[in-house]
Amino acid sequence: MGDDQIMYLILGGGGFIVVAMFLYFVPVRLWIAALASGAGVSITKLIAMRLRRVAPASIVNPRISAVKAGLDVSVDMLEAHFLAGGNVDRVVFALISADKARIDLTFSEAAAIDLAGRDVLEAVKMSVNPKVIQTPKVSAMAGDGIQLIAVSRITLRANIKRLVGGAGEETILARVGEGIVTTIGSAASHKAVLENPDRISKMVMDKGLDAGTAYEILSIDIADVDVGANIGAKLQIDQAEADKNIAQARAEGRRAMAVAQEQENQARLKEAHAKVAEAEAEVPKAIAEALRAGNFGYMDYLQMKNLEADTEMRHRISGMTGPETK
Repeated sequence: MGDDQIMYLILGGGGFIVVAMFLYFVPVRLWIAALASGAGVSITKLIAMRLRRVAPASIVNPRISAVKAGLDVSVDMLEAHFLAGGNVDRVVFALISADKARIDLTFSEAAAIDLAGRDVLEAVKMSVNPKVIQTPKVSAMAGDGIQLIAVSRITLRANIKRLVGGAGEETILARVGEGIVTTIGSAASHKAVLENPDRISKMVMDKGLDAGTAYEILSIDIADVDVGANIGAKLQIDQAEADKNIAQARAEGRRAMAVAQEQENQARLKEAHAKVAEAEAEVPKAIAEALRAGNFGYMDYLQMKNLEADTEMRHRISGMTGPETK
């Protein structure tokens, strides 16, 4: 192989590499499609996208869609949003949908909503076609003690201006549930609520529960109201049972005190009987001592015995049991 042939091969290989690199940095088909649709992108910008590790198709295709829809969205804005971690396709589709629905939405607002983690396209759809969410079963007690279990349906429309920083659906559900509990609790009778369930909707709507949220409440409709337990009666029964237990405890305390007092009295009585028995045991000794000393005569002793016998006989006649005389 001659030197000329080697030179041709080197030049051919170099040319092939140059063409391959050019086609890599400049997607020709994409450039032609953008140019043909009136959303032309310069070759310099396409090369710059490659250098910044931005896929040109993720920028050029959304721009073509925006231009075809009559929106002026620059390549720099789309690329900046892509580099910030946003979803360029959904932002552009949201702008197109908002423009067709005559909703005031700028690219900056749509990009901020997307970067905040909310689905901007879904938000625009909710602005056009409101969403209906259902609350879980909410239990509350009316003034007469009857429990009511209510379920409501809330019609929401996205508030584009409050999507960034506004509270979500969970806050709406919590506020509506609180409003239902308050309304049922303020009713004097559960029958009044059952007769006019729209009273709950009206009172809850008047509270302005969508303040500070990303949604606007269009309506609150009571889907179902069921009668639950008689909580008032149950509470009264529980209170009566508690009062009974307290009374029983107090009575048991008094009984225990009475038993203790009785035992104390019995102990004192036994002690008194022991002292009497001890004193009676000293009587014969005293009589004997008195007889020996001459202070007590034999006739006096007989007279005392006769008196004791007479007393014992009277006790037996009257049915009384007296102490035994020794």
